[in-house]
Amino acid sequence: MSTDVSADRIPIKLRAEALEQLLVERGLVDPNVMDSFIKTYEKDVGPLNGAKVVAKAWTDPEFKARLLENGTTAVAELGFKGPQGEHIVVVENTDTVHNVVVCTLCSCYPWPLLGLPPTWYKDPAYRARVVKEPRTVLAEMGLTLPESTEVTVWDSSSEVRFFVLPQRPAASEGMSEEELVAIVSRDAMVGVAVVGA
Repeated sequence: MSTDVSADRIPIKLRAEALEQLLVERGLVDPNVMDSFIKTYEKDVGPLNGAKVVAKAWTDPEFKARLLENGTTAVAELGFKGPQGEHIVVVENTDTVHNVVVCTLCSCYPWPLLGLPPTWYKDPAYRARVVKEPRTVLAEMGLTLPESTEVTVWDSSSEVRFFVLPQRPAASEGMSEEELVAIVSRDAMVGVAVVGA
């Protein structure tokens, strides 16, 4: 009986843990440094940053105008810049137009605003299908839009990262900027969801 175990039969989580342990034992990776990177992308460089941009645009018309004119410069005003955010273009959802973002080549994504891209964003099926049949893909993800709404798909690249400014829900009138941040989801800033109050 063979004791050879094929790598494809070992769960990915166990393989990742074994690799991490090996790298730590050999002194190639410091677990504290890795933990700090993970914490940074979960807490500081994540969808919360994008939600702050959206809330600011919803409450400050002058900022919103600057954001739509030059997204990179406007988000930098709030301190959000860096790798994967060198050129950000902001597109606005309205009563008649709904925007959705994809990267058909790989997974280009505005990291300073949204953190790490979700698994579905990198999935070849999403990348191929959302361009050809955006309404179907959005419906499968739980978002059904009226036929009268134009759906525009934006293809991010290494040169340009697109960011959706979701439409502000009417029920959110009177909410503070901080309260608005809490209702904005990552998916709404990619365009596969809308914001509900």
